[in-house]
Amino acid sequence: MRFRDVKKKQQHKKEKAPTVIYASYPDKIKALITDLFMIYAPILYLIAYVVMDGKEDFLSSQIAPLMGVVLYGVIYALFISKLGETPGKKAYEIKVVDAKTLKNISFFRAFCRFIAFLFSATILIGLILPLYRKDKKALHDILCKTLEIKEKNAH
Repeated sequence: MRFRDVKKKQQHKKEKAPTVIYASYPDKIKALITDLFMIYAPILYLIAYVVMDGKEDFLSSQIAPLMGVVLYGVIYALFISKLGETPGKKAYEIKVVDAKTLKNISFFRAFCRFIAFLFSATILIGLILPLYRKDKKALHDILCKTLEIKEKNAH
């Protein structure tokens, strides 16, 4: 084959690939804050005042905050695996998808992504990373091979 023909085939393949618009960093942060208020705060309230005897019991317990984080992680993973988004991400038109297929990820992978997010947030480098990358991936997205894209382009 001539080089010119090979190059034309490569250009046709590139044109067929869907264009992906990565979610902006400020939108990701606003979505996280929205999720904390809509999902995590009610969980903590229920644990403190329904399960336990109030704020003092909650604060003196070591297991209660852990239960709150685990329950939030399970709910987060359910939203991501079933819908590809949480209420906060939906508000800012962000969808979490597999980096290669652009499809929803499994519950297990979504939960692992949540655990990786906790690690990323703890060391801070994982959350600063999107500021220096074209694809705006944080450490937990790199580890779990996911993307946060604008929802209008998700399949």
